[in-house]
Amino acid sequence: MISISSFIPDAQMLLQMSPEELAGPLMECLNSMDAAEEHSQLHRYSSVTAHAQAYPQPERDMIAKALMEAWIWLEREGFIAPRPGIGIHPGEWMFITRRGKSIKNSIDLKSFVHGNLLPKQQLHPSIATKVWSSFVRGDYDTSVFQAFKEVEVAVRDKGGFSASEIGVDLMRKAFDVKKGPLTDMTSLEAERLALSNLFAGALGSYKNPHSHRHVKIDAPEAVEMIMLASHLLRIVDSRKPGLSSP
Repeated sequence: MISISSFIPDAQMLLQMSPEELAGPLMECLNSMDAAEEHSQLHRYSSVTAHAQAYPQPERDMIAKALMEAWIWLEREGFIAPRPGIGIHPGEWMFITRRGKSIKNSIDLKSFVHGNLLPKQQLHPSIATKVWSSFVRGDYDTSVFQAFKEVEVAVRDKGGFSASEIGVDLMRKAFDVKKGPLTDMTSLEAERLALSNLFAGALGSYKNPHSHRHVKIDAPEAVEMIMLASHLLRIVDSRKPGLSSP
């Protein structure tokens, strides 16, 4: 088995890493074992202790604790699990799960973590198809831009607008409170105006800035924005142009 010190030789650097960050190289070490090593060496306590032994004595106790935090995170996420059929000290001998076998390096683990943040099954199909891969790579500004681009394209197509109609102006025309082709004229005028503001504000706030410059956002923010775009797309899908007269 490869020692984690091969990936992180500096003890202080290791101690600064979060359990999620440390879990990636630890999982790569575990996956470096062959079947015989996994059967005889994959133990919750002795494995962690063995990795900690590669570091200087003063830091070993803290290193072992940090590695145990990462180990427990891997257990919680289902990458490793207690080995069934062990009568002595059950729960201490482990095996690498099918999910764990699929994680070959820290990049794979990072993609898994990012993917779990965004509930793909709840997204509009167009959003899921166009946005998922960029999001799991951590390219959040691109994924948000693409999500709202899908909204813009859907509004343009559903409303019968030309390619020259874009952005906030397009939203205002499509959801005009008096004559917008995607406006539900059976709803109250105040509600029609609110929905027009929602579409125009969303495009102006979340698509337009990403069109002109790099906008730094984190994963939770991106999830919220993408879910909003998905909701807007479902509203567009529900509209029938030309059939919503007063």
